[in-house]
This record gives sequence, C-alpha cells and structure tokens, in this order.
Amino acid sequence: MITSSKSFTQNDDEPLEMSPPGSRRKARELALQGLYAMEYSSHSVDQVMKDLFSFHDRDDTVQAFTRLHIDKTLEHQGELDNYIRTYAANWDFERIAAVDRIILRMAICEFVYFWDIPPKVSIDEAIELSKCYSTEQSSRFVNGILDAILLDLKDHNRLIKVGRGLKDGEESDAL
Repeated sequence: MITSSKSFTQNDDEPLEMSPPGSRRKARELALQGLYAMEYSSHSVDQVMKDLFSFHDRDDTVQAFTRLHIDKTLEHQGELDNYIRTYAANWDFERIAAVDRIILRMAICEFVYFWDIPPKVSIDEAIELSKCYSTEQSSRFVNGILDAILLDLKDHNRLIKVGRGLKDGEESDAL
C-alpha cells in the first residue's frame, strides 16, 4: 500500500476539506493564471491572489486550493523543472511555451506533493488545461511528458498516493 507522511493542509492544524465537484478544476485554472502572471511580473503571491479573486467568485475552497497549488508549485519549481528538462530532452526548455511549462509543473507537483489526487486525474486535468489555454498539439506534448514522468515516479517508488481513486496503492479505474 502506498501511504503518505505528508498532510494535505491549509496550515499545520487545519486539514483542507474535500472540494465540491468542479471546484478543483476552477482552482487549477486560477492557479495556472496566477502562476502565469507571476512568470511575467514581480508581483507577490498575495498580490496575484488578490488580483485573481477580484475577478472571480470568492469561494473559500477554491481560494484555498488555488493558493496551496501556487505555493507548492513555486516552492518546488526547481525540482519540477528538472523533471521537465529530463523528459523533454529533445526540447530546449526555454522554448517550451510558458503555459505548457506551467501546466507541466502543476501536474508534476500534484504527482509528488498532493497525496490525495490520483495521477490519472492530474494528467486529465493538465490535458484539459492545455486544450483550453494552449493548443491541441500542446495537449499531446503535455500528455507524453507526464506519462513518462509518472512511469519514472512509479518505477522508483516516489509516487505517494492514498484515498479516493486509489486501491491498495494502485490506481483504480473508478476516478
């Protein structure tokens, strides 16, 4: 069985509640927008969050997951970029579209640091984000890179997952 020593929390004392249907997708879209804004500005995470939610509904669950995703992706960006560089070896990293790099970072971050999100969900969500915010060709590129990274994580026992969508440490088809 695959287990986690990490807790999915907003802070050290308070676990993040299960998200209503569709709220994590909205949070991922907002996290993508926020990370993209930060890629091209010197704004703080707090300023970006304030700007994002001045245009969108202020649902606490969406805000919490958006903030957590942005924070974890930024915290581990160097590591996430190393995965991308390794598995996009035939591509100059700087020439990969910024949106695609961010989508890849977010999905890899979910693989490694969000124990309750099944990898298939992370890949499906990344593909959908790339179709919506990038190109059809980007969705195939993102899918291929993420599949290779997921296989590597599994092969080296670095994938830590528990909960819904996982059965005895293995992914089930019931997502």
